[in-house]
Amino acid sequence: MRKNLLAAAAVVTAVGCLTLTACNDDDAKSGGAGPSQVTTGKPATSPATPQSTVPSVPSASADGPKGAALAFGESSRTVGAGTVGILEITPATVVYAQAAGRVTPQHGTFAVVTLLEKSLSANPADEEAPAKGGGWRWVAADGQSVPAGNGNAAKVVLEKYRHSGGIAPGASQVRAKVFDLTPAQARGGTIVYTDGTKSDDRWKVPAVDTGPQVAEVKQQLKP
Repeated sequence: MRKNLLAAAAVVTAVGCLTLTACNDDDAKSGGAGPSQVTTGKPATSPATPQSTVPSVPSASADGPKGAALAFGESSRTVGAGTVGILEITPATVVYAQAAGRVTPQHGTFAVVTLLEKSLSANPADEEAPAKGGGWRWVAADGQSVPAGNGNAAKVVLEKYRHSGGIAPGASQVRAKVFDLTPAQARGGTIVYTDGTKSDDRWKVPAVDTGPQVAEVKQQLKP
């Protein structure tokens, strides 16, 4: 289902590119070339094939990973909650902390991940709720899976990233997910998001504080 929803826009773009390429070829050959020469597909002066002008559809960054996790900071397009809208998600920053204000982690370490989320469709787009089978989880190197908001993570409040609800078409928000991890689980891992079609997107997470908002997140975590 997700392939169909996400690929529709890409197919339209690809068709437009093919049409434009064909028109450009006709214009370039109109100065003296006969019809039989135009339709051969083998111009004498150019070895390029039609495939060289067609973009790859879909790419990993446009339609989510196909097995392997994406690099931290790479974007992926997902289907919005209830299969409405298209949401582009980009993990931006990860910060590991032993406290968040006066809240301490139940298991030893908080991992805070900020996410840039943008609505790319004509309808507002939102994350799929955990109650409907969606949402975020952290997968440690040993395969242990931890849902966002576990332990004392739900008690962590970062006012600047406290957003919820549908994101308006063309608009973007920076949101944060918090995980309560053991020291072993906090040595890097993989974050996984399950979208409105129950498809997973994965990103590798560095084992150290990384990203443009590190200082800002740490400021938000202060008492």
